[in-house]
Amino acid sequence: MKFLLITPPLTQLNTPYPATTALKGFLQSKGYEVVQADLGIEMIDRIYSKAWLSGYASNIDSEDEKAYVMRCADVVETVLRYLRGEDNTLATRIANRSLLPEGPRFAQLADMEWAFGTSGTEDKARYLATLFIEDIADYIRDHTDPNFDLIRYAEHLANYAPNFDEMEGGLQAPKTIIDELMLSLLQEHLAKVHPDVVGFSIPFPGCLYGALRCGQYLKQLGECTVVLGGGFPNTEWRQLRDTRIFQYCDFITIDDGELPMWRLAQYLEHKVGEDKLVRTLTAECPTLVPNEEYIPNEELPAPDFDGLPLDKYLSMAEMTNPMHRLWSQGKWNKMMMAHGCYWHRCAFCDTRLDYIGRYDTPTAATVVDRMEHVMRQTGVSGFHFVDEAVPPKLLREVCEEILNRRLVVSFWGNIRFEKAYTQELCDLMADAGCVAVSGGLEVASDRLLKLIDKGVTIQQTVDACRHFREAGIMVHTYLMYGFPTETLEETLGALETVRQMFDEGIVQSAFWHRYAMTCHSPSGHNPEKYGAQRVNYEPNPFCNNEVDWCYPQGGQFDYDIEEVGRGLKMATFNYMNDLGLDQPVRSWFPGLRKKDKKGKNKNR
Repeated sequence: MKFLLITPPLTQLNTPYPATTALKGFLQSKGYEVVQADLGIEMIDRIYSKAWLSGYASNIDSEDEKAYVMRCADVVETVLRYLRGEDNTLATRIANRSLLPEGPRFAQLADMEWAFGTSGTEDKARYLATLFIEDIADYIRDHTDPNFDLIRYAEHLANYAPNFDEMEGGLQAPKTIIDELMLSLLQEHLAKVHPDVVGFSIPFPGCLYGALRCGQYLKQLGECTVVLGGGFPNTEWRQLRDTRIFQYCDFITIDDGELPMWRLAQYLEHKVGEDKLVRTLTAECPTLVPNEEYIPNEELPAPDFDGLPLDKYLSMAEMTNPMHRLWSQGKWNKMMMAHGCYWHRCAFCDTRLDYIGRYDTPTAATVVDRMEHVMRQTGVSGFHFVDEAVPPKLLREVCEEILNRRLVVSFWGNIRFEKAYTQELCDLMADAGCVAVSGGLEVASDRLLKLIDKGVTIQQTVDACRHFREAGIMVHTYLMYGFPTETLEETLGALETVRQMFDEGIVQSAFWHRYAMTCHSPSGHNPEKYGAQRVNYEPNPFCNNEVDWCYPQGGQFDYDIEEVGRGLKMATFNYMNDLGLDQPVRSWFPGLRKKDKKGKNKNR
C-alpha cells in the first residue's frame, strides 16, 4: 500500500510543518511506501515565478497595473533566490531600494525608518523583500482571489464555523485561478505516485479549504482513499454531527495519527476488521469514540523529511517582534521533545485534548538520536521544539547528551517559567545551543495566576527570566487579557509588570492574546468555578471549540475590552523597541472609559 501525505495550502513558508514527517517516519517503519508533499510551498514557488506572473499580467486590463505586475515578474525569481539564501550579494541592492517595484506595503516605511536605522543591510533587505512578496499576494487577493494569503487560504470559511454551510458554499463555487493551480500540483503528484491513500494534515483553519478542494477532486476521481487529520480536526471535530464533510473524504483521524493510520491501512488491506479502527470517524460513525490505545513516544522513529523541497522554503522577515523572526526566518527543524504538557492544569488551556493532556516522554538519548537523524537529512542544525512545554528534567538531560556527543546545534521552544530554571540550568542550556525560550506569564497577576492554576508566580517568572538573560537566551512571553473576573486595575497592573521586565532587559519579546473560552478547557468545562457561565452547552453540528460566555445574570466587563486590547498591544510594541518605558501605563489608554453600574460609560 502506498501513501501520499500532504500538507495543504497554506501553513508557513520558512520550514516544513512537522506532521507529515512524523507520519512518514512511522508508516515506513511498518513497511509502507510513503511520499510526502507540501502543496503550500509548491504553490508559492509556482506563483512567484516569471512565467506565472507574466501569464497573470497578460489578463490584466489596466495598462498601469499590467506594467507593475510585469516589473514584479522580472525580478521575482531573483528575490526568491535571496530569501532562500542562494544569493546574499543581492542584499545591498535590495536594501538601497534600487531593485524592487514598490507597492502599497512600502508606504509604511516612513514609519519604520527608525527601525532600519539600527538594522544591518541583511535585515533591511530581507524585510523589503518580504514586503515585495506580500504586495504581490495582496494584489492577487484584491483583484483575483479573495481567499488567497501567504500563510492561509480561505481561513474565514473555517474560523468559528458552527455548521458546514459556508464552507460547502465555497467548495461548490467555481474554482479560482489559485484553486486550479493547487489542483494541477496535486495532479502532478498523483501521476508520479499513484497512491492508494492520500492523507491531508490540517493544522490550522487556513488549511481546511485547500484540503477539501483537493478531497473534492480526489473523490470525483474515485481512485484512492482520502483521509483527513491534524490539529484542526483534533480540536474542532470531536463532536461532529454534520456528515456532509464526508463528501470530500472517506475517513477522519483524531489525535496522534500514527496508530489510527496504521490500523486504517490494515483495515483497507483486509487484515483487520472495522472494530479495530482507532479514533477514526466515518459518515456512519462521525462522533469520536474514546480509545486509550497509543504508541509510546519512546517507540516512535525519527521524523523523515525525505521528499520535501527543502531548498524552496523562504526565510522571511518580521521587523517588529524578535521572537516572530525566529518563527518566520530561518529553516528550523520542527520536532517534539516530549508528548503533551507535564503540567496540563491551566484553566484556559485545552487540557482535555490528548495532545496536551497525555504526557509521555522518551529518553534524552532517543531525542538526540532523532536530532542527529534529522540533521543528516536536512543539513540544518537548528531545532524548534514544538512541545506544549518542554519538561525541565528532560531538557537538562538532552542538553547534557548534546554536550557529551559534542554536537553543534541551535534550538528553542516553549517552557514554563518555574523555579526549575536556575542559573545553572540556563547556563547549561546556552552551552548546549539554546537561543530562545517562550512561555506564558498570561495574566501577570498573582491572584489570577492562582485562579487559573498556572502553577507559577510573578516572582518565579521574573527570577527565571533573569537567569535566561544572564545566560544570553532571548525570552518571549505570552500574555492574556479578559479572563473572567479580571479587573481593569489588574490588567493595568499586568502591563506595569511587563513594562518593568522590558525595562530591566529580562524580556525581549511579548504578545497579548484575548482570553477565549473553549469547550476543551477547565474554564469551558466548569465556568462557574471561574466566575463565568457558558451561553450554550449544545454542540454545533460542525466545529466545536471556542464557546460564548458571559458573567452570571448576563453581565460583562465594566470597561471597554476592545480599547484595553489596543492599548496593551500598542504599549508592548513600543516596549519591544525600547520606547515608552518611562511612560505611566495608563497613558496607553487615552480614550478608556469605565462603565457605571447601569452599563453606561464614564470617564476613567
